Order: sequence, then C-alpha cells, then structure tokens
Amino acid sequence: MSEQLIVKNLDFIRILPAWAQELSYKYLSKTTNLYIAHGNIRDFLPNKMIEGEFIFVRIQEFISEVLFGNRDIVAFYDRSSGINFCSPEMQKEYLNIMESHFPDTPREDFISLDPLKAFDYLEKYFFMNIPHKKRIVLIIDYAETLIPNTELARLSDEDRYALVTLNRWSHDPIFTQGDVSIILLTENLADLSTRIVRSPHTVKVHVPIPDEDIREKFLNFLDRQDILLTESRLNPKRIAKITSGLNLQNLNQIAAESYQEDKPITLEYLTERKKEIIENEAVGLLEFIESEHDLSMVSGHEFVKKRFKSAARAIKQGRLDVLPMGYLIAGPVGTGKSFMVSAFASEIGVPIVRLRNFRSKWQGETESNLEKVLNILKAMSPVGVMIDEADAFLGDRNQDGDSGTSNRIFAQIASFMGNTEYRGKIIWFLITCRPDLLPIDLKRQGRAEEHLAIFYPESLSEREDLFDILVKKLKMKIQKFPVTDLLKKFPNEYSGADLESILIRAKFNAAMENHIIITREDLENAMNDFVPASYPHEIRLQNLVAVLECTSREMVPKRFQNLDRSKLVQEIRELKELLGEHP
Repeated sequence: MSEQLIVKNLDFIRILPAWAQELSYKYLSKTTNLYIAHGNIRDFLPNKMIEGEFIFVRIQEFISEVLFGNRDIVAFYDRSSGINFCSPEMQKEYLNIMESHFPDTPREDFISLDPLKAFDYLEKYFFMNIPHKKRIVLIIDYAETLIPNTELARLSDEDRYALVTLNRWSHDPIFTQGDVSIILLTENLADLSTRIVRSPHTVKVHVPIPDEDIREKFLNFLDRQDILLTESRLNPKRIAKITSGLNLQNLNQIAAESYQEDKPITLEYLTERKKEIIENEAVGLLEFIESEHDLSMVSGHEFVKKRFKSAARAIKQGRLDVLPMGYLIAGPVGTGKSFMVSAFASEIGVPIVRLRNFRSKWQGETESNLEKVLNILKAMSPVGVMIDEADAFLGDRNQDGDSGTSNRIFAQIASFMGNTEYRGKIIWFLITCRPDLLPIDLKRQGRAEEHLAIFYPESLSEREDLFDILVKKLKMKIQKFPVTDLLKKFPNEYSGADLESILIRAKFNAAMENHIIITREDLENAMNDFVPASYPHEIRLQNLVAVLECTSREMVPKRFQNLDRSKLVQEIRELKELLGEHP
C-alpha cells in the first residue's frame, strides 16, 4: 500500500465512530483477519452525509459500504438467510464461478443455510479469488448460533465444524496476506465460545449505545423528514438530553408511534416510554425506582441525610468528579435503607435502578445477562444502581460449585465498579444488614467507598418524629392526640417497619369499625396487639457490624459510641458462634 493511500485512509478513519476507527486501524495493520463486533449492533448507524444530512443504515450496510466500500467481494451469512452478497452482481458472479467449477452440485448448496456447506463453498471461493488479488469481507450475523458459549462436549457437529473453521481462518496466513476479513456480529460477547473470544488472533470491537450527540443528529434527521411530532417544550436537543440509555431504533419507534397516532410526544410520555423500553431491553434485569418522597420525608439519620444532600448539590452543580464511586449503606432490618436511597433518587433528579437477579442455571447466560446490564448502565449515565441484600446478591470471588461462573461474575462487577471513568456517572448503592459478609474487594476505596449506617430511633422524640413522618408517607387520616403517651406505654425498640405495620393495623381496625379517621383507641389496640419479631441476637449482631462499618462517630448511636473496638469485635465473634455462623 502506497504512502499516499495510507494517508488517505487515515484521514478517512478519523471521521468514523470510535469503534469503527479501532476496527479500521486493526485492519490496516494486517496482523489479523477475524473481528467480533458486539454490543449495540441491531441499531441504526450514521452512514454518510448527503446535502448536509446524515443517512442512517444497519450495521451490515455500514461495515460493507463505509468501512469496506472499496472491497471487491462482500458476502453475508447467517443461519436464517444463508449466503448473500452486498450486490446482485456479486451474487451472480459467485454462482457462475461455483457452477462452472462444480457443475454437478445443486445451485441451492452454494447459498445453503447449513454452515457445513456454506463455509466449505465460501472457503473454496475465497481461495479461487486470492491469487487474483481480490479483497474479500465475510460478515457473519448471529454468530452465537454458530459458536455458542458452552462446553466443547455439548456442541453439535455443526457447531464444532464452525468453531474449528473460524478458528483456523483467524490465523491462516493465506487469509491475512490475501486480504480476507471475517467479521462476526453478536449482541453479547459472553454468548460466544470463549475459544474464539479469548484467542490472540481475534479483534473484539464494542459498538456502544449512541451518545447524546448522535441521538440529537438522528432526531434532527427525523425532524427534517417531518415525522417527529413534539409538544412545544420539547425539541431534538432536549429529547436527546433526556433519552440516555435508548438507541436510535428506540427513538425511531417512539417517533413512529407518535406520528401514526398523530399525537405529539410529551415529556411525561417520553419518560414513561424510556422506562418501559429500558426495562424490556434489560429483559427484567433492571427495575426503575420511583419515589414520591425526597429526603425531607426521612426521619432522623441527620448525618446520612447531610451527606446525601451534599452529593445532590454536587450533582446539580455538575461536580461529578467529587462524588464517591459508591455507597455502602448498612443497618439492621427495618430501618428504611432502601427508602433512604429512593428518597435520594427523588432529591437529585437522576434515575436510579434496582439491579435484579441476573443469574441463570444455563451456562453462559449469567455472563450474557450481566454484559447486557452493564452496557445499558454505561449508556444511561448518570444513573444510580441500587443492590438490595448486597452481601447475598453479589457473592464473592471464592464461590465454588458452578464451574467458576460466580468467580468470573464477581470479578467483572468489581472491575466495573472500580472503573474511575464512571465516577459520578454510575453511583452504586450497596444495601445490607450484614456488611461484614460483603467482600472487602467491594467495600474498599474506589468502589463502595462511602460507608453509611442507619439505626433504630433511640429517643422518645425520635420515635415520635418517625411516627409523624410515616403518617404523612402513608397519607393516613388520624385523630389528633399526643402519641407520646402511647409510645411511653409500649416502650419497644420499634423499627420504622414496625411502626408502619402498627399504623396499617390501626387503619384496618378503623375500617372494621366503619370509620375513616384512625382514633387513639384504634392505634392503642394495634400497639397492644403488636409483638415485635423475636430475634434479639440477630438484631444485636446487625447493629454491631453496622457500628464497626461506620467511618464517622457522628453516625453511631450514643449507646454504641463508647464501645471499645476490640470488645466490639469480640462480641460480634461470640454472637456469630451463638447463631451457628463461622466467625
């Protein structure tokens, strides 16, 4: 390749998206010929500008026209369509050549769906053209259906053939020197055989969900087509800003539905559709947390609220660089840890999602689920991620019994959480009543680095304040009387969950007596009947490990502030032994 041609190619590459630049540079290096494009591959991509306007195409067209537009042969294959070419002329030339060399073979075999036949004839065709300096690209879609991520013994004969063939092609010097490129397309890298993914002869390129700039360009494209109907307060720029996490196909769907129904897109509709689409794209692995209440509806815990309000102020000022990578929120059951996070979500105006169970009994599916979720989180940023019961949910790197899946998953999550590129963009909230069971890898600085703890209300005034907040939260109508008298009469160590349960029972009592307003008698009967759950050793242990986790004395209840740390550790050990746990 001449120096002039190399310079021309490099100038062209610089205007491509980052992933396409990476693929192009690797191609120009002539060191490999097997590529995997994964991620947002079912989306529209900006192809070229015609009269100052972007034209958006599918990835197959993008790769064949934009990246390899000057190739002599561009072929496509997948299990559903068999062999195709990017132009009728290429298809005709292929069939003519193959029929002349194999006259006794039925024409349908040359474009077969069967990978055994398809790869065999394609390889023969490639070898025929290499001596003629033909430059060849083969794009294989739905690659996971050919080389799935499973144990070698479980592969079908077809899949083994495909695996061996692709692996052989990846390091065949005839292919590399002969300018033959194989591009595999798959949404999740984890769905592909690790023998191909981890091969040193394979180049992996991630196609991201589009950023705000690309979304705005696409929306302007739709607007120029007169198919983007919006209310007056919305325009392409604003829609692009609030649709992080959506790809162009999602935006096109929203615009098309609005256009067909002749109903302008409203902010409320857009917010609801974004939530619905992302939850569907995440196949139930992410759930948006919505709250009507901000931190003013949280009783007590002044230190924790102060920290969260400071974080909210930093977010609103755009100072994402000063935020912690994540929070560890500890405390005994029933203290309102999850409610605290949802109230914080309402305070900052940034979406917060709950990470749901992504583990599967099927090999490879757990890794695939996690890959999908992490890609969505990256695209949604800024976003908060709440993980309830984090000690049980996340596991650790030393789990056995699942062929190493848990270890790999843990390592992947830990690595992602610790990536400082996402500081202030992806904020983690690890919620647990047993922070001692959470691996140190996740609690250290650079991951869940801000450790907060919340406890049961200590004083009578704190319980009364909590009671009043719960009445507002539950929107109850209650008779005015000094609730302090009842709290003195029933002096239990109530958690927020306990008091909420008592109020619900009192409301039930009122309903049974055919009145709407809860009376003192309704509440007293409910408190008199209420028996707190009897697991004092567990609660004591949860309190102590939360105290041990605190990084500020101000957070610690007065009754625990003067505890000697070594005695605290000793009591925790004794409680664990009493409960049959390994200390």
